Amino acid sequence: MRLISPLLLTFVALLLLPSVELKKPGRGRGIKHARQKLTRDRLGRKALRRQSRSGPSGDATPSCSEIMLSREAYVDCQDQRLTSVPSSSTWSRVPKHLLLARNKIKSLHEGSFLGYESLSSLDLQQNQISQVEEGAFQGLIHLETLLLQHNQLRTLSEEALIPMPNLRYLRLYDNPWKCLCPMESLIRTIQVPSNRNLGNHAKCAEPASLQNRKLKQIDPELLCEELDPTDPTGDPNVNVTYPIEPSHIRGKSDATLLCHTYIFPLRWMDCRNRGLTEVPSGIPEDVVKVDLSYNSIKHLKPRDFHAARSLRILNLSNNNMERIDTGSLSGLLHLHDLDLSFNGLRFVQYGVLEDLYFLSKLKLEGNPWMCDYNIHYMVYWLHLHPGVRHSGLLCQAPLEYVGVRVKDYMHAYNRECPKDKQHNRPDPNQNNDELWDTPMELQGEIEEEMEPSHLRAPQKYQVFKLA
Repeated sequence: MRLISPLLLTFVALLLLPSVELKKPGRGRGIKHARQKLTRDRLGRKALRRQSRSGPSGDATPSCSEIMLSREAYVDCQDQRLTSVPSSSTWSRVPKHLLLARNKIKSLHEGSFLGYESLSSLDLQQNQISQVEEGAFQGLIHLETLLLQHNQLRTLSEEALIPMPNLRYLRLYDNPWKCLCPMESLIRTIQVPSNRNLGNHAKCAEPASLQNRKLKQIDPELLCEELDPTDPTGDPNVNVTYPIEPSHIRGKSDATLLCHTYIFPLRWMDCRNRGLTEVPSGIPEDVVKVDLSYNSIKHLKPRDFHAARSLRILNLSNNNMERIDTGSLSGLLHLHDLDLSFNGLRFVQYGVLEDLYFLSKLKLEGNPWMCDYNIHYMVYWLHLHPGVRHSGLLCQAPLEYVGVRVKDYMHAYNRECPKDKQHNRPDPNQNNDELWDTPMELQGEIEEEMEPSHLRAPQKYQVFKLA
């Protein structure tokens, strides 16, 4: 018995040892990681069950494009009529950028992006998303850009953003946000000063007292208060009035609200066929391409593009544009491609093109160019910038030059520079041509030559206006 007792004690101590070690400092971290692993496994099993029921992502294998650009993998699934997120196993390599814009996705469920842990940008704009579950973005720890604009989202919790600690750009505008208590945590998050690029331009659609107010300007303390249409005493006959803030002076339309912004293959804005009568304000500084074609912009004004410092491609075709002011393109030092075709331009004012140092392509066809003195600035500028490939610069007026290249018109203009034809012309005040070269006229000339120099009348000089 004496030998057995120490053995029993040792055995019991060994059984109790793990439970004692769990209480040591620092062991809680291991438990936390274990719980996170269990959560990921649970989400993975849910995703697999959904895929097993309906095939990969509930859709047939999408005909998406896999592209390598600057050593980064892009998967372009735009305009594929997808109703859910394709499985990550569909692709030959793990993508860095996933483009799902303009599909028919209505909900983002838990674990929708498992397997996409390397994503840096995710484009979900222009879908029909009305629901985002808290675990939808689980695992996207490297995600920096998330585009959710132009959807049907009414509410979104901060919990949905927690799995994305590196999120820098979040687009939420053009959604019918219902600014009530469930939105409090999200609004507090996007109002943190360090989150200056999260949720910009997003506005409330409900309730009526907050309609068209930006989420960044709402006091989150008021969202969870009960809105009672009676006074504090409970009298239903007393109407409660809410203070109405003065409306801002109506300015130019905002480009981020009217246009679609894309990040592939470059950051660009699609403003085509929006009924615009002027260039919208708020074009982001990092946008590389802006397409404003098929609108009704008849007049470009100074500083229309003053904030678009990175702009490289600008399409202003099919606008019936009649005038471009000096300074309207100022600051576009990096512009490479400018399309002014199919407008109503007759000439370009002096100085309009002066800031376009790196322009390499200029489209000018479809304009009623007037071949007179006003067209000279355009021709001289193109002559001084031989690297600019231009097309469509043909005379449409006056009648004798219709269809002639403006360059050929300029050559003809320089060849036919008016000569001095005035030397042998009579005095315009002399109307009788018969008096010229008569004896009376010759006698007058001889007498004038014979007069002493100090008695001669001062010589008359004619001033000829040279073209």
